[in-house]
Amino acid sequence: MAISNKKKLEAEISEAFIKFQRELIGRGPQEAKTYIVGDMVIARFKGVLTVEEKHLSSHEKGRRIVKEMRELLREMYSEESEQIVERLTGCKVLSSHSDISTKMGERIEVFVLDKDLEKQLGVS
Repeated sequence: MAISNKKKLEAEISEAFIKFQRELIGRGPQEAKTYIVGDMVIARFKGVLTVEEKHLSSHEKGRRIVKEMRELLREMYSEESEQIVERLTGCKVLSSHSDISTKMGERIEVFVLDKDLEKQLGVS
């Protein structure tokens, strides 16, 4: 039962992030997977680059521009991302971190929580 609750919550977080990114950028990732590991929520998004970003990413200067733009967007909307995690998990987000790979077209989000959510869900 605990494992299925964890998987259900991971899927809910993934869906909430897909919806948020569609509203923010106009399209969501092709695939999203969330992992609850101890006191962290780790979200991995595949296929996040727009067609324009893919073209830019074929050049070094373009990669820097894409990374800078995505970092700025992340800073602007980090509070909303953290609120999604807090609302769904019932935990406070202490910090969050993000990075994008222009090579793989993937983005990772890591949220550090104030409690061990995995243990709280009965998974050890």
